[in-house]
Amino acid sequence: MATETLELEAVARERVGKGAARQVRREGRVPAVIYGGKQEAESISLNYNDVWKMYIKGQFMAKVIKLTVEGKEHLVVSRDVQVHPVKDTPIHIDFLRIAKGDRVRVHIPVKFKNENICPGLKRGGVLNIVRHDIEVWSPPASIPDVFEIDLAKVEIGESIHVSAIAMVEGVAPVIEDRDFTIATIVGRGPAGGADEEEAEGGGADATQDKDGG
Repeated sequence: MATETLELEAVARERVGKGAARQVRREGRVPAVIYGGKQEAESISLNYNDVWKMYIKGQFMAKVIKLTVEGKEHLVVSRDVQVHPVKDTPIHIDFLRIAKGDRVRVHIPVKFKNENICPGLKRGGVLNIVRHDIEVWSPPASIPDVFEIDLAKVEIGESIHVSAIAMVEGVAPVIEDRDFTIATIVGRGPAGGADEEEAEGGGADATQDKDGG
């Protein structure tokens, strides 16, 4: 389970809007906003190099961050990272405050192991990944680093569903109404291939969930 808390420092931004954001970027910083926790939204900026070093390591969206704004500490998670359409670099970040008793909504990456001994793959099958990450509700202290799926006994034609993942207490998929598919082993050839699940619709808009709520 994830125990690491990332740390970033920021400064408050007095000016907002597209023009002000462009100026912040020219100064080598990333504009951002902190919201939630029944407090007013706060516009800030962060050092671009500090953000980039964390961003390229991955899991930026699945880590608790201690964000210090001019001496005041906030516990937050990244809710949205806007990236440059060409360079794929962060140009704006939305942070969500974490209050005591909250669960947070995060995307956890999926990792597959034992592909080298998977019977379905050894017989010529192909791993068709339907979901590269799973969105879950989780207490901040229990956010998983990754969901690992063992392929050691998976045959051609078999599917792996979210129910195959053992989640600790307090961690649960955002989608609760069905046992959705994460991956399948499909055969090669004209008959091979698997239809990916239909796009999800009607997902919850909430970004925080109180324990017991």
